[in-house]
Amino acid sequence: MTLRDELVTALLSVTSFSRNKDPIGGNMASAGRVTYREVFGVAEFRSLWFAELFSIFGDQLARVALSVLVFTETRSATLTGLTYALTYAPSLLGGIFLTGFADRFPRRTVMVVVDLLRALLIALVAVPVLPFWVLCVLVGGVSLLNPPFKAAQLALLPQILEGDRFVVGMAIRSMTVQSAQLAGFAGGGLLLTALEPHIALALDAVTFVISALFVRFGLKSRPAAASGEKRKSFFASIGSGGKIVFASAGLRSLLLFTWLMGLLPVYEGIAAPYVASSGGGPEVIGLLLAADPIGSVIGAFIYSRWVPAHVRPKLIGPLSALTALPLLLCFLQPGPLSSIVLFVLCGGFGTVALMQATASLTLAVPDESRAQVMGLSNTGLTTTMGVSPLIGGILADQVGPQSTVGVFGLAGLILTVPLALSWFRTLSRDPERWQEKDAARAEH
Repeated sequence: MTLRDELVTALLSVTSFSRNKDPIGGNMASAGRVTYREVFGVAEFRSLWFAELFSIFGDQLARVALSVLVFTETRSATLTGLTYALTYAPSLLGGIFLTGFADRFPRRTVMVVVDLLRALLIALVAVPVLPFWVLCVLVGGVSLLNPPFKAAQLALLPQILEGDRFVVGMAIRSMTVQSAQLAGFAGGGLLLTALEPHIALALDAVTFVISALFVRFGLKSRPAAASGEKRKSFFASIGSGGKIVFASAGLRSLLLFTWLMGLLPVYEGIAAPYVASSGGGPEVIGLLLAADPIGSVIGAFIYSRWVPAHVRPKLIGPLSALTALPLLLCFLQPGPLSSIVLFVLCGGFGTVALMQATASLTLAVPDESRAQVMGLSNTGLTTTMGVSPLIGGILADQVGPQSTVGVFGLAGLILTVPLALSWFRTLSRDPERWQEKDAARAEH
């Protein structure tokens, strides 16, 4: 059965299965492996999944529409690039200053409010004849609001999916995110052949409203995680995530693993010069950009299906090293097709390493600070994903695109070694803390 067939089957079958039962009525905890059907059988996860699906598709559609809109009106590649950058860059500030709201207030409420605010801002962007500076402010505002939504979502997932279901749910999310991004870019290009960019942006606003409805009516009401004595002042809470993470060798290693995985896919940021240098034509650029998402979907599927839960935390270091190793082969100046295969491997290993590091980090931090910590993790990841192509572009002008990718692979491998050793020592001292609860119970 293909990945697509399995997901379709799961979606068609979820109403027939309760959270704790497999297809033949047995208890899934005792079966030793959580299936996609069981995860999709959790009604709250389905709502969160659909909400994210709509949001991501709308975001990618909006990025395409904004690029077309700005370039059509200004004929400036610089302003077009600036507008595209604004869909990412302000999230750094949002990650620092706003993610704590997902601990201080009920997370469902934070997600709904953020979705409605993003819908309003994008609806204003869709208004024709806006001054360019106003459009930039509005687009930056949407990016600024992304981190608290993501932090609230990641902090809620361990409460919605307990034990090994959480990692399987993270795998489903990873496959969904990559697929929705591909569909959003491809669908955006097709839609813009029939629709004006302003209408496409209005559709993005609608996707945020749909997301808000799924969250509001599909998730249970839960109190704020940081309430009463646990609730710190706003300014004190800003730095609490960093203090918690960097005070622990294990948490620090996991956080740095997540950031490292954002540094390695430099080939995406220099795709055009890389393809030209390796002898490929313009049509290869799209294939190269699709390599990482394809590898991500395959890697997440294999990992969640066949890797035992109790083994997964031990694999973060080796998987990070395996992410860097294919990039070293770029020193040999491979052709475009060979490069695509290497980047599929890098995307597969990198996604799984990131997914497991994020899962272990999420499960290990206290709930009242979880959103702040996950916001820090996600902000650092986004920042490294932005810095990576900037450094890569500068280096590529000096040594060539293929050698640049090789340099990043070498740097990634060197950085992985001390992190892996630190993580291994942490696991040896207290292995049960970093395992999903279902796996820990099964071993005893």
